Amino acid sequence: MTTLQAILIAIIEGITEFLPISSTGHMIIAEHVLGVPPDDFTKLFTVCIQFGAILSVLVLYWKRFLQGIPFYTKLLIAFVPAAIIGFLFGDAIDALLESVAVVAVTLLLGGIVLLYIDKWLDPQVEVEITPKRSFMIGLFQCIALVPGVSRSAATIIGGMAQQLTRKQAAEFSFFLAVPTMAAASGYKLLKAWKEAPEVFSNGNLGTLLLGNVVAFIVAVLAIRFFIGWLTKHGFRVFGWYRIAVGLALLVMLGLGVDLSVH
Repeated sequence: MTTLQAILIAIIEGITEFLPISSTGHMIIAEHVLGVPPDDFTKLFTVCIQFGAILSVLVLYWKRFLQGIPFYTKLLIAFVPAAIIGFLFGDAIDALLESVAVVAVTLLLGGIVLLYIDKWLDPQVEVEITPKRSFMIGLFQCIALVPGVSRSAATIIGGMAQQLTRKQAAEFSFFLAVPTMAAASGYKLLKAWKEAPEVFSNGNLGTLLLGNVVAFIVAVLAIRFFIGWLTKHGFRVFGWYRIAVGLALLVMLGLGVDLSVH
C-alpha cells in the first residue's frame, strides 16, 4: 500500500464511518479500484483505520464521556453482543472482507431498508436510554459484522426501534463506536503482532498512523454534517445512494468485470 493509497482510503473512512452507507464496504471497493494488494497489512489497515475516525467522537462529545458509570455501563451492555460474535467468528468475518459481491448485496438490501425506515420508525420525543434498550441496540450492531451492512446504519435503526429519536440514536451510535472499534483495532493489532509481526515493517506502521490521523480529521467534519442532515432530512438520500452503488457493483460483476485484486 502506497502513501497516496493510504490517504485516499483514510479520507473515505473518515467520510463514511458515521454515515449509514458502510465504511468497510467503501474501503473494500476503494482498495479494489486502487489496486491495493489484499495482503495481511491491507486487512489490518481496513480495520484499524477506523480507530482514528472514532477518536473524533471523543473530541466532539468529550463532555458526554464525563457523565460517569451509568453512561459507560450502557455502552458496555451494548458492546458485549458484537464483541462475543466477533471473537467467535472473527476468521469468517475476515474472509468476507475480500468479497465485493457480499458488499454489493448488503449495500443494496440496506439501501432498500433506509428508503422506508423514516416511515416505519420516526420517534419524535426523547426517551431514556435504559440498559434494556442498550442491549437491543447491541444486538443490532451484530448485523454490521457483515461487510457492507454499516455499523452506523444498524445501530441507528436499532436505536429508533427502541423509540430513540434520530438524533439520540445517531449520537448513541457514535458513542458505541468508541469501545467497539477500539476493541476491534486493539485485537487486530495484538493478533498481528503475535502472528505476523512483519506486517509492521517496511514503513507500514507509519502508513497506519498516517491513515488514522487523516481519518480523524475528516471524521470530525463528517459527524457535524451527518447530525444536521439526519435531523432535517432523514435517511432517504443514503438509501438511494446505497442502492445505486450496490446495483452498479452487481451489474459489473454480472458482466464479468474482474473486481478482484491478484
